[in-house]
Amino acid sequence: MLGMCRGRRKFLAASLALLFIPALTWLYLSAGNFQVKPLPLSPLLPQLSTLTARARGGALGGGVSREALELRVREVEEENQLLRRELSRPPRSPAGPGSHHTNHHGNQSKTHSEEGTGDNEAGLKAGSTGNRSDCVQQPPVDKCETIHVAIVCAGYNASRDVVTLVKSVLFHRRNPLHFHIITDSTAQQILASLFHTWMVPAVRVDFYDADELKAEVSWIPNKHYSGIYGLMKLVLTKTLPPDLQKVIVLDTDITFATDIAELWAVFHKFKGQQVLGLVENQSDWYLGNLWKNHRPWPALERGFNTGVILLLLDRLRKLRWEQMWRLTAERELMSMLSTSLADQDIFNAVIKQNPFLVHQLPCFWNVQLSDHTRSEKCYKDVSDLKVIHWNSPKKLRVKNKHVEFFRNLYLTFLEYDGNLLRRELFGCPSETDHNSENLQKTLSELDEDDPCYEFRRERFTVHRTHLYFLHYEYEPSPDHTDVTLVAQLSMDRLQMLEAICKHWEGPISLALYLSDAEAQQFLRYTQGSEVLMSRGNVGYHIVYKEGQFYPVNLLRNVAARQVNTPYMFLSDVDFLPMYGLYDYLRKSVVQLDMANNKKALERSNNISVPCRKSVVQLDMANNKKALVVPAFETLRYRLAYPKSKAELLTQLDMGTLFTFRYHVWTKGHAPTNFAKWRTATTPYRVQWEADFEPYVMVRRDSPEYDRRFVGFGWNKVSHVMELDAQEYEFVVLPNAFMIHMPHAPSFDITKFRSNKQYRVCLKTLKEEFQQNMSRRYGFAALKYMTAENNS
Repeated sequence: MLGMCRGRRKFLAASLALLFIPALTWLYLSAGNFQVKPLPLSPLLPQLSTLTARARGGALGGGVSREALELRVREVEEENQLLRRELSRPPRSPAGPGSHHTNHHGNQSKTHSEEGTGDNEAGLKAGSTGNRSDCVQQPPVDKCETIHVAIVCAGYNASRDVVTLVKSVLFHRRNPLHFHIITDSTAQQILASLFHTWMVPAVRVDFYDADELKAEVSWIPNKHYSGIYGLMKLVLTKTLPPDLQKVIVLDTDITFATDIAELWAVFHKFKGQQVLGLVENQSDWYLGNLWKNHRPWPALERGFNTGVILLLLDRLRKLRWEQMWRLTAERELMSMLSTSLADQDIFNAVIKQNPFLVHQLPCFWNVQLSDHTRSEKCYKDVSDLKVIHWNSPKKLRVKNKHVEFFRNLYLTFLEYDGNLLRRELFGCPSETDHNSENLQKTLSELDEDDPCYEFRRERFTVHRTHLYFLHYEYEPSPDHTDVTLVAQLSMDRLQMLEAICKHWEGPISLALYLSDAEAQQFLRYTQGSEVLMSRGNVGYHIVYKEGQFYPVNLLRNVAARQVNTPYMFLSDVDFLPMYGLYDYLRKSVVQLDMANNKKALERSNNISVPCRKSVVQLDMANNKKALVVPAFETLRYRLAYPKSKAELLTQLDMGTLFTFRYHVWTKGHAPTNFAKWRTATTPYRVQWEADFEPYVMVRRDSPEYDRRFVGFGWNKVSHVMELDAQEYEFVVLPNAFMIHMPHAPSFDITKFRSNKQYRVCLKTLKEEFQQNMSRRYGFAALKYMTAENNS
């Protein structure tokens, strides 16, 4: 701040000098020996004072000749020109009092305005002379100008990288953004859900199907770990909208340390036929001296890195870019056989033949961190950096003098609360977001004076959601009997995951309620667990924390929506299913003839039309079953888990096990009829009763949970009531069981027990839910009201 003030005083003084020196000169010429006392306005003025004194002495000694006056005027004008040049230079920001940043040769660092001007030589010098850009006036970028960014992303892990990149961009940005993301089906599902629930103002996202582009580049053999997706940048002129004129292209392993508008402004510096903005490659790869017989693709000197690219799309299209890179690739592949660095090899081969295409960017726009890079020669001080590029398969484990600084910068955005990035860009009109408008309208209709306002608001809160946070693999079962275990959890239940995976070998869908920092702790936990890392059929879906309540039913819905098996077993994470329950449930589907939708349609084709509808309806009715898995609990943290029903009954008789909630909430599972279950050998049907909340297996398309119930109380009860209203049959399985493991009470149950208003609001929400049921299901729903009154 002190430096800025000094700079402003200096600028003001120099401006005054420019105005007054010509005036003083005119006065002197017109007044002869009129004496003017020099003003100390500038470091140059002592020289001017000396000049004036000489002229004054000559006049006093023998008169002023015309030639002497003309000479003095010319000298003053020359001094004025020097002063103007001094003022035209951008101010330098000292690192501290009396200090200056210098390059390796002791010269003062070049400013940003002197670098990247289109002259390649100047750009090369920038790499070694530093990158000070403080207080530099950038080319104008309108505050409401949309900045376009293209990213190629495929797979689960790359989707996580994109989130960190986007966070770093959003953190610094002051402009509207339009992301163009080229994805496979996996990444599109993940990122579409993420951006939809993120709801960041002035951000638009479009997706482009990478599978449709594979034919454009699949003919190119590529050894790079990015695979075929590492070649997709070559076809952006064809992929992106034809009216899009320019775009910034980024790798997923990029972290921004400045406003991306500064990079967007560099487009103004492109000259002539320059169409590609690139930073010089900071390793010796293209020099071919990394190891014996190393033979890289052709490149201009050190070549260029394509982790950050500025593309002038309209000019590239006019230059017939598609034909240009294809011909180059075909020619080089005749001798190189394959690419080693994917698109980067082909970009460099094209630039080698056409150097005029490239505008070299200062190196701080792509500081490359791999073991063989010379990135430390790019900058003098880490504060100069703009973009960090983790361009190594080792990522954060690379060797670098300042790797801790880079790692901390990356981790800052990795764990940064993404909800804080939902800030508005004031003064910039944005596209109408109907979802956001409808949400705001709904929230505005709520009564803020309502004692239960926070409960009602939670129902409409949009939680940022990252589906498939880890890699997921599942092969559909051909017999249409497969079932997925569905559960939700927070960080305090993480230790249950390994035990559940040992008890349930089938697919699992889990919704985790975590903060951004906790999500990274979870990632490290799973990566350190052999049990969890060996399971590819577990889908982990992160729902990020927001609000004061645990959105239990939202979490269940998120996990249930990602089920891709015909059936799902709705459980809780603190229950361990019996060994073999997965196979037992699949056999029960066959035994109870639940997997007969396809059979019903096939049979209906062989009978008369009047009978066809009734047959289909009958078989669909058979399919509307909720298979009840009896629930038990233990108060012991160490339990010899029963391997059969007989062992469980023994422990039940010995008091090691109890029926679930027998001591505190008998009504929740009483309709299961445990007395009958003890001797049952075949499935039996039970009737719905008030407060019934069993754990059931149902079809994937069964009703969702009601989101108005958060925290503790009535979240499962309302769902089971909905199943009954839709005429699901509750069938208890005679040889199935699950056991609840002890743990510390949750925060929500503690609030329920200690906060009277919490209980009052829950009762209010319960009554409103029952009223909604009566409106939806009519006379049949009256039993829920009467059952509640009689209980």
